[in-house]
Amino acid sequence: MGLFGFGRKHAKKQAEEAVEESKELDESTEKSDQTSQADRDETAAEQDEAEQSGKGPWDSLDSDAPDTDEYLDIGALMLPFLKGSELRLKANSQTGDVLGATITYGSSSLELEPFAAPKSLGLWDEVRADLLKANPSCKEVDGVFGKELTLPVKVKSKNMLTRVVGIDGPRWMLRGIFSGPAAKGGKEKDVLDGYLADLVVVRGDEPLAPRDLVPMHAPVTPNQRRGEAEDPESKDDESAQIPGRPEGPFDSDQQTEVKTTLSRGPMFSEVR
Repeated sequence: MGLFGFGRKHAKKQAEEAVEESKELDESTEKSDQTSQADRDETAAEQDEAEQSGKGPWDSLDSDAPDTDEYLDIGALMLPFLKGSELRLKANSQTGDVLGATITYGSSSLELEPFAAPKSLGLWDEVRADLLKANPSCKEVDGVFGKELTLPVKVKSKNMLTRVVGIDGPRWMLRGIFSGPAAKGGKEKDVLDGYLADLVVVRGDEPLAPRDLVPMHAPVTPNQRRGEAEDPESKDDESAQIPGRPEGPFDSDQQTEVKTTLSRGPMFSEVR
């Protein structure tokens, strides 16, 4: 009897130990699965970050930035040449300061403005929130360059849909406003998206408050830059630095803009 009694107790103990081992195994497996999922999520996040970091617009000090030897220089922005496009510059009517650049391609346009941003934090999240708050018809969507906005704008008597894109860089934020077909989709959108991705931003060392425009100037062509490099004295020749019409497919035209309140507050103006 003692042997059989001991056997039953022993069997019961073994069963309890087996159940405990099973629980420990399940907990270990669950923790392993959670760790693996966390690792996969971290890897995916790193891949997404790597993919995003491989896209423009570019900072001029980025080692992966495209070669700008054949780009048009307007100060804060180095613009690639795009066949069939036109360039217009906005300027303050009183000071002559350049306030922005607009690329027109087909029936679409892309308005560009580079702003100074804090060293540690990006500016686009804050600006996007301002625009959403100020414009009830504004919607946030996922786009090629991350979070962007769709915003109907009334031009004369017509409503026009625009896409507002913001890209944060080192101490700068570049804002782009797409209008026309490029605000919706199709070939012109793809072309101007690619154009924006090839841009290079030159922030410079000038101390600027967040949301101040990074200084721009009238276009200087690659040939003029090469001429200045060959003949330093040509810098005294104003015509060598500020052409009335740059070579290449661009047409240069300065237009005055009365509304110049973009350095503070929600950064949006009517697209003209």
